[in-house]
Amino acid sequence: MSWLSCCRSDAHHRNVACKKKTVGVGGNNNNNGKSLRSFMHTLSLKTDGGKQKIDEEIQKIRKAKVSARIFTFRELVVATDNFNPDCLIGEGGFGRVYQGYIESIDQVVAVKQLDRNGLQGSREFFSEVLMLSLVQHPNLVNLIGYCADGDQRILVYQYMPNGSLDHLLDLPPGQQPLDWNTRMKIAVGAAKGLEYLHDFADPPIIFRDFKASNILLDANFNPKLSDFGLAKLGPTEGKEHVSTRVMGTYGYCAPEYAMTGKLTVKSDVYSFGVVFLEIISGRRAIDLERPTEEQNLVAWAEPLFKDRQKFELMVDPLLKGNYPIKGLGQALAVAAMCLQEEAESRPLIADVVTAIEFLARPKDNENNYEDSLRSGCLHDKSAREETE
Repeated sequence: MSWLSCCRSDAHHRNVACKKKTVGVGGNNNNNGKSLRSFMHTLSLKTDGGKQKIDEEIQKIRKAKVSARIFTFRELVVATDNFNPDCLIGEGGFGRVYQGYIESIDQVVAVKQLDRNGLQGSREFFSEVLMLSLVQHPNLVNLIGYCADGDQRILVYQYMPNGSLDHLLDLPPGQQPLDWNTRMKIAVGAAKGLEYLHDFADPPIIFRDFKASNILLDANFNPKLSDFGLAKLGPTEGKEHVSTRVMGTYGYCAPEYAMTGKLTVKSDVYSFGVVFLEIISGRRAIDLERPTEEQNLVAWAEPLFKDRQKFELMVDPLLKGNYPIKGLGQALAVAAMCLQEEAESRPLIADVVTAIEFLARPKDNENNYEDSLRSGCLHDKSAREETE
């Protein structure tokens, strides 16, 4: 029995308990789930009639009991000093992010202004407004509000002072790197965000673009998933996957999704494995500045997974040996399971959460927990042998 398998019963019991509390998206009611499916169907329409229906759906969002506030464009111009370049804190494929301050709510915020060209940006915008208005979890970014004045498409989030994970894993020389415990804390929090979307949201949500730059960190390095523009609703009853146009980021996409467009929650698990390997190694998923054989992180790591003597070659050298040897092996075991070529061989994200929670536990509890985990595995093994 693998170490990860020992965690599965804990994950199952936690899921059963939590699902009893969750009814509809974000713990509201099933009407939210129905409106989410209806709205996402509307977003898939590409005709002019689809644009008109999108406008109608936005009016429904405004009337619905969602948490997001509506800001005027003028308010956000003032908040960002007219979108001053000095306030720019990030750029993505669909827009720019500015730090701002909104006096009416006395809050520092992150203001994401989407590219106004094309319907694709509008679809992403409306998808994110609805999803983040209806789902709430400590490891999902908080959408404070939005602006849809004219052709402006702007999202207002809580400000995350430690920025995105990708920047903290690629610090310039001389800056203090993340320590091992903080890395495990970030990994388990990010996994919990995915677990909520997969197991507790109704209907389930597949993130589809899980990567280091979409994991934001608050002042205490608590991670929050952001950028839900590419997220998709999970398959309906009787179906195993969602067929969709391949989107996402090269280096993070699961192989079966990249080749066939068939999307499942296991696609997110693969992407999590890539990010977890980035967290452990300090390397980027794709790094063209490295030698050819090391440019693709997963391809570089695959032969090393098979040789325990080479595990230390996979850890971030900036840690300078300050990590638990056994913990490194167990973390790499989780990453390797998530990165299995066959989707069916990957664990569920709930199992991953349980496994990494162990790695993120305080050191003074680690030995006792490890002993109990080992005892549980041995007990399972003995019971199995007695029945054979």
